[in-house]
Amino acid sequence: MPLLGPADPLPHVPRRILVAGNAGSGKSTLCLRIARQHDLRRVELDSLYWGPQWTPRPEFLDEVAAFAREDHWVTEYQYKAARPALLARADTVVWLDHLFPVVMGRLVSRTIRRRAAGVELWNGNRESSLLSAFTDPEHILRWGWKSYGRNRARVLALVDDIVVVRLRGQGQVERWLSGPLASVGEERAR
Repeated sequence: MPLLGPADPLPHVPRRILVAGNAGSGKSTLCLRIARQHDLRRVELDSLYWGPQWTPRPEFLDEVAAFAREDHWVTEYQYKAARPALLARADTVVWLDHLFPVVMGRLVSRTIRRRAAGVELWNGNRESSLLSAFTDPEHILRWGWKSYGRNRARVLALVDDIVVVRLRGQGQVERWLSGPLASVGEERAR
């Protein structure tokens, strides 16, 4: 399949959509917007994965497999163990391929905002302190930094197997939502 851009028409009406991108790229936000625009079930993988005190939940993969079998959904393309089940059922991947400074700027500001406001994320968890980015190798800021290149390679490897829409920058995201994705929504409504 060709790699599609923000103005390219979609070859089908997407029913099971994966949103790929680096930490901080806006995957969760875009999933929510797509779900609202097209009345799709939105599943947030982080809420299924993380239990109290940042411990992985043992039922995670069973829950992913269960919703992946459904006909209509949108979720993030993340968690190595979950990717095969999701990719086996997905019909479209939307790739948020934003520039590294954009992604890191978003990730830092989101982390600061959540930490300062004491936002509860999933199952009682909260962002760790910014200072722990220097001591915790799994801190979200360090994770975002070191996973950027791997994420890009992972999505590029999918191009021959599934429809991939590559969006670079927020302007392209908005153009795609109001253009090709809105057009297939009109087809769905007919």
